[in-house]
Amino acid sequence: MSGSNVWSRSREKIRLFPELFAQCAGEAAAYGKCVAATTTGKQELKKDLCVKEFEALKTCFTNAAKKRTK
Repeated sequence: MSGSNVWSRSREKIRLFPELFAQCAGEAAAYGKCVAATTTGKQELKKDLCVKEFEALKTCFTNAAKKRTK
């Protein structure tokens, strides 16, 4: 496997991120609000507190990426 090929694929994914993020703005905002709400004060974020919002964001990113590659 060529090292430059790996970097090319990584750069392409990073280049697409803003476009994918824009398509999932609602899900990203919901996840961000959940994280902010559960970490008020000095409380630490604990695993699975925002799992529903995270899964929605992850699904949105996956679907947006699939649409992009078609």
